[in-house]
Amino acid sequence: MKIIIAAGTGFLGKNLEQYFLNKNHEVKILTRNPKRENEIFWDAKALSNWKDELENSDVLINLAGKSVDCRYNEKNKKEIYNSRIDSTRVLQQAIDECQNPPRIWINASSATIYIHSETNLNTEANGIIGDDFSMNICKSWEKEFFKIDNQNIRKAALRASIVLGKNGGAFPKFKQISKLGLGGKQGRGNQLMSWIHIDDFCEAVNFIIENENLQGAINITAPGPLSNEEMMKQMREKIKIPFGIPSPVWLLELASIFIKTETELMLKSRNVYPEILIGNGFQFKYDDFEKALNEL
Repeated sequence: MKIIIAAGTGFLGKNLEQYFLNKNHEVKILTRNPKRENEIFWDAKALSNWKDELENSDVLINLAGKSVDCRYNEKNKKEIYNSRIDSTRVLQQAIDECQNPPRIWINASSATIYIHSETNLNTEANGIIGDDFSMNICKSWEKEFFKIDNQNIRKAALRASIVLGKNGGAFPKFKQISKLGLGGKQGRGNQLMSWIHIDDFCEAVNFIIENENLQGAINITAPGPLSNEEMMKQMREKIKIPFGIPSPVWLLELASIFIKTETELMLKSRNVYPEILIGNGFQFKYDDFEKALNEL
């Protein structure tokens, strides 16, 4: 297959690229800073020569969007919104001009679309979607993505949870703070952490590509969310650190100002279950956190 990954130079993109190259597929990367032969310039806003790559391709994967690991001031909020909407919109324009467009378009989304939940298990069918900045971003993103129904083009939105891998994402940060003795619970510690191992993330994307009945919004998360307190406890035990200083909410609020992030990223309870993946026979290699931790 010829696979196009838009904004494919980050943690997820690099892992997906290597995964598909290992399967002998051709992979092209759309990026603002092309450095390699298979990278093509795009600004994620306007049509240009990059659109020619979509002609006769098999798969389009769009990962574009400013990182939410920042302060939610007006400037950043605008960039978070625009980067997701603009990139999705211009890819739709490019597809509309194709004679032979990709047969499947997979767009990033987020499990953050669901409300803070410590009791309700959010599946695709019964997940409760709320109303705040982060959830509204996800709603607008998916609305833009699904707005146009192109005949013979299957669309899937990845409602991904925290993706854990050695070479990026959240895991190296969790490991670092645990080694420093700061790996206690964050806040009350009872917020649920939905997560997925990077290998399973890549396998899930491939599973969606190969299964032609899969489309719409799909939860990309391991089936076993666990509490923040339990997650940090297992981290400490694995790296043999006997203690972890807990971080109360007030301290997290203060620290988040200095490290330019938002406490929501650690304190929101994401209780998410991959009902569609499991219902269609997907097999997780790392279905519980201990297995994933042992590998990482």
